[in-house]
Amino acid sequence: MRNFRSPHFRESISDSEDEDLDQLAEPYMLDADIVEVLGGDFQLVIGNIYDMENEADSSDSESQGSIYSPAPQDANDSDSVSDSNLHATSSDSEDAHSDGGQGADELRPSDRPGMDALTDSDSGSTSEDKAPHRAIDDYDEEMEEDEVVKAIIAEIKKPRSKPPDIKMDDFVVDLSFHPSEDVLAIGTSVGDVLIYKYANEENTLSATHELHTKAVRALEFNRDGSALISTGRERSILVADIETGKLKWFVDDAHEEPVYSMGVLGEHLFATGDDDGTLKLWDVRQKESVFSLKPVEDFISSILSTHQQQKYLLMTSGDGLLTTINIAQRKLYVQSEPYEEELNCMATFKRESKLVVGTSKGNFYTFNWGQFAYHCDAFTGPPACANRMVPITEQIAITAGEDGVIRAMHVVPGRVLGIVGQHSMAVDTMDISGTGELIATSSHDNDVRFWNIKYFEDFDDIKYNSKPDKRALKHNLPSSQRTNAKDFFADLDE
Repeated sequence: MRNFRSPHFRESISDSEDEDLDQLAEPYMLDADIVEVLGGDFQLVIGNIYDMENEADSSDSESQGSIYSPAPQDANDSDSVSDSNLHATSSDSEDAHSDGGQGADELRPSDRPGMDALTDSDSGSTSEDKAPHRAIDDYDEEMEEDEVVKAIIAEIKKPRSKPPDIKMDDFVVDLSFHPSEDVLAIGTSVGDVLIYKYANEENTLSATHELHTKAVRALEFNRDGSALISTGRERSILVADIETGKLKWFVDDAHEEPVYSMGVLGEHLFATGDDDGTLKLWDVRQKESVFSLKPVEDFISSILSTHQQQKYLLMTSGDGLLTTINIAQRKLYVQSEPYEEELNCMATFKRESKLVVGTSKGNFYTFNWGQFAYHCDAFTGPPACANRMVPITEQIAITAGEDGVIRAMHVVPGRVLGIVGQHSMAVDTMDISGTGELIATSSHDNDVRFWNIKYFEDFDDIKYNSKPDKRALKHNLPSSQRTNAKDFFADLDE
C-alpha cells in the first residue's frame, strides 16, 4: 500500500458492518480457570471472578488486575503487556499549542546550540520500546478443550502488524514520518526532537536533538528526507541535517508570535503561520522570508499546497476563514466567506480536484479546486472537534479530534466508515508513513501509537452513493485496539 500523497496511490475500501456492542479490554492470561457468560458478555478469569459492573469503558489498552477480557485489540496487534498488573494512567496536559504544564516555557540550562551543537543523546527517554515476552506466548491453545478459550489464545498470539507504542516522558507536540525510511521524528514540550527507528518488533531511539529552548511548535521532514524543519515557541526556525545532525539553516525571531503550523512546499520552500495570523514563505537558500502576509486575525491552523501543481498556497484559521495565496504572484488570491466555527484541518482528494476542510464543530466542507470562496458540499461527521485529517486514498481520510477516537471517513460523499483506533484523551498530532501502511498519533497521555491501515487496499466494494450508516460510528475496523463482539464469535465452531 502506497501513501498516495507520496505521490503514488489509488483508491479502495468497503462498506462498514454492524455496530460494535462491546468494548473489551486488552489481553493477558497466565492460566484459565473459569469462563463465565454473564448477560451476553463473557470473561476469562484467572483465579477470581470479576464484577461485571466494574468493567469500565476504560483507557485504551491496559488490563485490570488478573482479568482477561476478550476482543482486546485488533487481530494483528499483540501490544506489550507486562507480567505484573498494569494500571492505566493519563497525565492532564494542556493543548499542544498552549505549551503549558510541561516546562514548555522554561529555558534549557544551555543556550540554543550553534551550527554544530546537535548531538545524539541517551537521555530523556527509553532507547527501546519493545513488546516484552508474555506468558501467553508459551501457552499451547491446542491443550484447551473449550473452543472459546482456544479462540481467545489464538487471537492473542497472532503476529504483530505494527510497532509497539512509544512511551514519552514529555508532552508530544508534533511528529513526522520520514518520507522513505522507517524513521519517526517526535517534537516535545521541552524543545527536544527525538528520532526513532521503528519496526514491528521494537522501536529504537537513535538520536535526541536539543533544538529549541522552549516547546517545539511544528515539525516536518523536507521532501527528500535529508533535513528536518522545526519551529519553537521561542519563535526560531531550524533546519537540521539528518545524516550529520548539524544545523544547515536557522532564523531567530522568525515571527512576532510563536509559529502554530507549517507546510512544506518543495525542496527549498516551506511556509509557516503563527498564532496571530501572519503567514511567511521561506526559502532555505535565503536568510530572510521571501513573502509575508497577515490575511487573518486568529491563529493559522493548517497550511497546504498541491503536489502536482504548486500554484496556490491554502491556509485555514481560527476565525473561520479559508485563505488562498497565489504563490507565483506572491499575493492574496481569494478568501472564503467566514464560517461560524474554527477551520482546523484540510486535505485534497479526487486527484486534487476536491478540497475538504474540517472544523471545530465536527463539520466538513468540500470545495471544488480553484473555487475557494464558498463550499460546494457539506456533511456532518462525529460531534467531536476535528483536529487532524490525513488523506490515505483519493477518497478516504483518517480524522481525529477531541474525543480521542480515530475514524476513517469517505469524504466524497461524506460518511463515516468506522473506528481506526482510540486514545483515552484528545488526539493532537497525526501523520502517515511514506508507504501509506501506518499512521502515528499522539494524545495528552504522552503516548505515540501506531495503527496499521494496510487493510484499506482490500476494501473495494464501498457503495459511494449509499446513505450514511450511523452504526459505523461505533464499528471498530481491523486496526482498532478493540474488536466487535460479533466478529470475535464469527469463527467459533457451533
